[in-house]
Amino acid sequence: MSEGSIITEGTTRIQVPEQHSTHGPGKKIGPVFFNEQMSFNRDISIMLLRALNRDSITVADAMAATGSRSVRIANEVPGSEVVANDISALAIPWIDRNIELNNLTNCRSSNRDMHVLFSEETFNYVDLDPFGSPMPFLQSAIRGCGKRAILAVTATDMAPLAGAHAVKCRRRYQCEPIRGYMCHEGGLRILMCNVARELAKFDRGMRPLLSFYADHYYRTYIQIEEGAKSADETLAKLGYMHYDTDTMERSTSYRIDDEHRLGPFWLGPLHDQEFLSRFSTEGMADERRCRKYLDLWTNELDDQVFVYDMSELSSHLKLSPPKISDFIDYLKQHGRASATHFSPTEFMTDIPLEDLVKLYADVSPDTQ
Repeated sequence: MSEGSIITEGTTRIQVPEQHSTHGPGKKIGPVFFNEQMSFNRDISIMLLRALNRDSITVADAMAATGSRSVRIANEVPGSEVVANDISALAIPWIDRNIELNNLTNCRSSNRDMHVLFSEETFNYVDLDPFGSPMPFLQSAIRGCGKRAILAVTATDMAPLAGAHAVKCRRRYQCEPIRGYMCHEGGLRILMCNVARELAKFDRGMRPLLSFYADHYYRTYIQIEEGAKSADETLAKLGYMHYDTDTMERSTSYRIDDEHRLGPFWLGPLHDQEFLSRFSTEGMADERRCRKYLDLWTNELDDQVFVYDMSELSSHLKLSPPKISDFIDYLKQHGRASATHFSPTEFMTDIPLEDLVKLYADVSPDTQ
């Protein structure tokens, strides 16, 4: 391995290649991959595992690369026992070096194909963070999950999931994506739908703990629920969507029909709000961003599917948009509403569209 450079994330020292990614998925740089921008993603893993408050937890980082996530978990989550696995032999010296840098006795490197790893061992927490789609690896990751384990899955193939490459989405995910204002919520819910369907093949269901879109990826953390009944209850939360671009009318159905052809999507909640209340941002690499997103997630009205966008309403009604925070406050006088993490111009509400349009017109600067 080359010397690289040593950085600090959270309270952990990490040796990384001199040449590495700083934003987006882009192209893999160098023989061992490291993305500086994903420090936020790694922060969230630490926050979530700490919130479990377990005396001990076995962790598998299936595609560890430099071992940045692995050593952070081992160093910053009490009671963790971590396997930092990567199929590339070139990654192992980086992982071992980072274990040594932090004097860790609760982290070990593993140079195995992840399909082999998860046929031989099971864990309380499995982290699947591939370059691109997780679908070729998802079944094996599920096999590596012990009873009532937690599974974390990342997808960076944004274009298919968000509808820009619909043919590829149909091929990889067997779903019809949605383009436009709701594309990122749709992409996340397609990913979650596929996790649910794969789990059901093993007579397992899921309870989402936290699911989000950020930067160039989708990420979901789910608590696995055991048994055929849980699998059936999970599958019952999958459904389809209709969206009329001329009227902004949107509706969901748990059965596909002539109108509801988009999807299937996960139509259940994205988060477990009680669980999120246990999160602490203290000591994270990017505390400010973690606090911002945690505030959005804990206040998100995520039992209402498919966001509205201020630009969507403005374009449809030919009216200038009010300040979104003022509009959400106004909506709360007439129903339930919240900001959303998907975009600073989007919101969630249970107010019917007919009433929403009137309320928007009430507060547009053009009508004042």
